[in-house]
Amino acid sequence: QVQLVESGGGLVQAGGSLTLSCAASGTIYSNDVMGWYRQPPGSQRELVASIPSGGLANYADPVKGRFTIFRNNAEKTVTLQMSSLKPEDTAVYYCNIKRTRGIFRDNYWGQGTQVTVSS
Repeated sequence: QVQLVESGGGLVQAGGSLTLSCAASGTIYSNDVMGWYRQPPGSQRELVASIPSGGLANYADPVKGRFTIFRNNAEKTVTLQMSSLKPEDTAVYYCNIKRTRGIFRDNYWGQGTQVTVSS
C-alpha cells in the first residue's frame, strides 16, 4: 500500500508563493505517475500537474508558467512550487500517484492541504 502525506499549504496574498510537498511511504515503481490535483470550493477535483519518472511534466493551462512540479524517486517525494498565486488558485490540493501494473490501475491520494490566496 502507498500512503501520501502533504504539507506546505496555508494562506498567502495574491502574487505570493507557496511550496507544497508530498512524501510517499511504501513501494514506488518507476512507471508510477506522481502529481497534484486541486478541488476549488464547489467544484470538481482537477489536475494541476503530473510527472512520470524521467519524463516531461504536464501542467494544466491555468498554472503553466507559474507552477513547477519536481519529483525525487530516491526520497519518494513530489513537490509543487507555486508562484504568482491568484485568488482562483484557492483550493484543497491533493497529492496523487497513478499506478498501472499490467491490467490493473490504482489511484492513491493524500488527505489534502488547503491553499488560500487572498486578494
